[in-house]
Amino acid sequence: MDRRNFVKTAATGAAGSALIAAPAIAQGQPKVSWRLTSSYPKSLDTLFGLSTQVAKRVAEATDGNFQIQVFAPGEIVPGLQALDAVQNGTVECSHTLSSFYIGKDPAFAFETSLPFGFNTRQQNAWLYSGGGLELCRAFMQKFNIHTIPSGNTGAQMGGWFRKEIKSLEDLKGLKMRIAGMGGQIMAKLGVVPQQIAGGDIYPALERGTLDAVEFSGPLDDEKLGFQKVAKYYYYPGFWEGNANVSFLVNLEKWNALPASYKAIVEAACAEANALCVAKYDHGNPDALVRLAGTGAELRPFPQEVMLAAFKEAYALYAELAASNPNFKAFYDSFLPYWKKENLWFRIAELPFDAFNAQMSAQMR
Repeated sequence: MDRRNFVKTAATGAAGSALIAAPAIAQGQPKVSWRLTSSYPKSLDTLFGLSTQVAKRVAEATDGNFQIQVFAPGEIVPGLQALDAVQNGTVECSHTLSSFYIGKDPAFAFETSLPFGFNTRQQNAWLYSGGGLELCRAFMQKFNIHTIPSGNTGAQMGGWFRKEIKSLEDLKGLKMRIAGMGGQIMAKLGVVPQQIAGGDIYPALERGTLDAVEFSGPLDDEKLGFQKVAKYYYYPGFWEGNANVSFLVNLEKWNALPASYKAIVEAACAEANALCVAKYDHGNPDALVRLAGTGAELRPFPQEVMLAAFKEAYALYAELAASNPNFKAFYDSFLPYWKKENLWFRIAELPFDAFNAQMSAQMR
């Protein structure tokens, strides 16, 4: 064979191979650019930080090929329109609480938390191992959405009140910012619930449009400044023994991702979930001490309030399960799982926690 022809043929073959190989590599690491709208203002660095944390990890794991640009409430859509923006494709994804959208269907509450329902660990157990996430995803598909657990606040406080709550009577006519199913239950106790996005709560409380507000726990509440305009800080936030934050993705955009990118997003959200709980458990104690130091007065809800709210909560769930097939599908999974988890926690976790709490309070 002529040497020059051989070299030319070989070179042509190598170039052809390169042309074939390059698209294959590109297909393995496509360029993807998404926009994320958060329901949380930038001042809440833990909740807003979920979005920046996930975006950072996804970019790092894909060598910068998958970029998620994060937007605060109002920059694209208001905080309480995050789900709608994902559903209709205005943005590809969001961080929000599914319970914000119970006006569409009360079944949305389960992915976040039910009043007097799971604590954080129980919620994660139900979602990841108890079939809860499969139920959530099947339900969300009806709204053109794929959902991933992506953070949790842990147990929350009962909120800030301008006046003391000494009895059920003190709740009558009280205008309170309270989101989700908790608002429906408090309404049965005489409260007038208001659903307002996080960044808009303080001005409403300051102006007197609201008599009380709940949002999260000491770490977030301190940053929002509620202690400046309301004196009494109540506990527990029985409507949110945990609050699972959802990473919602437009279903068509999710299905278009390669399997490797889906795995990366899932892993980034799982990491964000763990870090979020850790940050709240780390930051809430110090924030609570600071708030008490500025004059906040801690108060437990009266027992009659707790008992009445519990009774109304489970009466409401039974009523909704009887009339709403979506709610019933969730409730039939939730109720036996809740009972099972409480049996275990009552035997091992609660006695341990109660004893340690008692002893630590006695130590100097």
